[in-house]
Amino acid sequence: MSLTNAPRPLRSVLIANRGEIACRVMRTARRLGLRTIAVYSDADANARHVREADEAVRLGPAPARESYLDIDKVIAAAKLSGADAIHPGYGFLSENAEFVAACEAAEIVFVGPPASAIAAMGDKASAKARMANAGVPLVPGYHGEAQDDALLREEAGKIGYPVLLKASAGGGGKGMRVVESDREFQAALDGCRRESRAAFGDERMLIEKYLTQPRHVEVQVFCDSQGNGVYLFERDCSVQRRHQKVLEEAPAPNLSPALRQAMGEAAVRAAQEIGYVGAGTVEFLLDAASETSSSEAVHFYFMEMNTRLQVEHPVTEMITGEDLVEWQLRVAAGLPLPKAQDELTLTGHAIEARLYAEDPDNDFLPATGTLERFGLDPNAGGLAPERVRLDSGVEAGDDVSMHYDPMLAKLIVHGEDRGQALAEMDRALAALDVSGVTTNRRFLQRLVTHPDFIAARLDTRFIEHHHDDLFANEPVTDADIARAALVALDRLDRASDERSPWERSDGWRLNAPQHVRLAFAEAEGTPPIPVVATRSASHSTWQLSVNRNGEESNHYEGKLQRLDGDAVAITLDGHRRRLLARTELSAGGETIILTAAGFESRLIWRRSDRVDHLSHEVAAKLSAPMHGTVVALLVEPGQPVEKGTPLVVVEAMKMEHTLSAPAAGAVEAFHFKVGDAVAQGDELLAFASAEATEGV
Repeated sequence: MSLTNAPRPLRSVLIANRGEIACRVMRTARRLGLRTIAVYSDADANARHVREADEAVRLGPAPARESYLDIDKVIAAAKLSGADAIHPGYGFLSENAEFVAACEAAEIVFVGPPASAIAAMGDKASAKARMANAGVPLVPGYHGEAQDDALLREEAGKIGYPVLLKASAGGGGKGMRVVESDREFQAALDGCRRESRAAFGDERMLIEKYLTQPRHVEVQVFCDSQGNGVYLFERDCSVQRRHQKVLEEAPAPNLSPALRQAMGEAAVRAAQEIGYVGAGTVEFLLDAASETSSSEAVHFYFMEMNTRLQVEHPVTEMITGEDLVEWQLRVAAGLPLPKAQDELTLTGHAIEARLYAEDPDNDFLPATGTLERFGLDPNAGGLAPERVRLDSGVEAGDDVSMHYDPMLAKLIVHGEDRGQALAEMDRALAALDVSGVTTNRRFLQRLVTHPDFIAARLDTRFIEHHHDDLFANEPVTDADIARAALVALDRLDRASDERSPWERSDGWRLNAPQHVRLAFAEAEGTPPIPVVATRSASHSTWQLSVNRNGEESNHYEGKLQRLDGDAVAITLDGHRRRLLARTELSAGGETIILTAAGFESRLIWRRSDRVDHLSHEVAAKLSAPMHGTVVALLVEPGQPVEKGTPLVVVEAMKMEHTLSAPAAGAVEAFHFKVGDAVAQGDELLAFASAEATEGV
């Protein structure tokens, strides 16, 4: 039945969200013939979700509380645009019972559960009591109303240490602590109460047995207003950082059919206990004993229910072939569920990786800037487009703001089994072409290629357990340097192709071998590694000599073949390898980036036998590293300075960044004054190097 002829007819939907999820909802809504309406803050006026919508309504300034979280403004936008329904996405107002009530009062369909269901799951203590009534397994613990210190301490002793103290009204890790012994209990209780009181205005506590190596497994449920309920199997979300999911997969590895059915049926009971309607996720902790125990006991425990669509819903869509947003819209329109439980099938395996604008090597500090390139490289070898999906809210040219969650996109892959899905994810991450903003792409690649992840040895502290492996500096080999040298030499060739032979600057000689000297650095400030490249007059191959730290050189014979787009084939001593070769400008100069499945190398390069690149490197080093404000100019124009002299200070995200002279010389002029706002990449000053001046 068409949505326009449903019990609650829908012809248009306003998406009360932004970014990736807003674009995702619009995609299905358009396919179903609905008019799509976006809302936006001033920071998102030119965002992708605004560009793609049929209509868009401004909410207000950039801060979320003045725009996306302002219930009155969202309702007013829906009335102004004539929206029949509001889809909340996830985050923001998606689990706000007051917002649902406001939609009902305005006679606008809320695409989600009733306010009563959201409220039922909002208080952890009462939610657990209702789950117990529904026969849903709970972690052994205390969820009572009595809250005096002596009783709580006694209950913790009965449960057995370690225990987890949790704020009853909590979320996001606030008011939550692991207590290892009776000796630590009182101090931990006092601290949790302070945090809970400050965050939620409520200091009631729960106590639960702390599982030392649990897995986080969640079940996708769906209910309609006719009383039907189904589960669309489960997802494993164990790989997390600070309670934030990083990788998700479906189905969960190593679950027996009996355990899968038991968890699914428990999840449906949980949803029906609170009169749920729409898409929801029931989250469980799975005891590792369930995987190895020879008994028939099933060790899984209810944790919480998310009363909305989850970020990781695409992996469920991949294995079931169902569009969950379509299901949401149909249920919201008053239609029954599209399928019964026995009509749902599970096919293959799917994995999702969350791409964030953040720097894993700098404590995951959020990154801002302008995306110079963004997307999956279609020329990546071996990538199967029908098995790969990129859900994003950004495109090349978009600005990444500091105002909202730093997630840029979700990369989702599907395979016939988990092994194939893992290989596909590795290839897809290598093909993900992102520049202009620092991301966690390489960190994700390390995760999915880690031996314990491949073996599905999972728990919620996976990243902590494998910290040294995941954050280790990857050694750059001489062969990596030789491959980067071939890319640099190819760039010099292309730059000289249009010139007369007598004007070339790539070491060309008439009837003589061609010599070029290069230098590579692993990072800004690291010692340069010299490479001498020699090519015969026939131009068939290069002879490369890599000399690290003055030791004996390693010698290679190599050649590069350009393929489509950024793809190249590099042959080194007879070993041919297909790679994606890209370059980007950074504070250190021009960086050559080579990627393939399970591999990445990044090397800063320059000519060491000429000064051609000096002015280019100077400009790169004197550009704003991110959006910010100029807070100090430290020298006078014309004043001679030595290399490394501090020149200008920029404050960004409450941190100061000092830009220093990249060479001996002088500042010709500052382009900004103290107090001016600057964007990432803005050239802050004109600098004349002594070396460049002498060469004129």
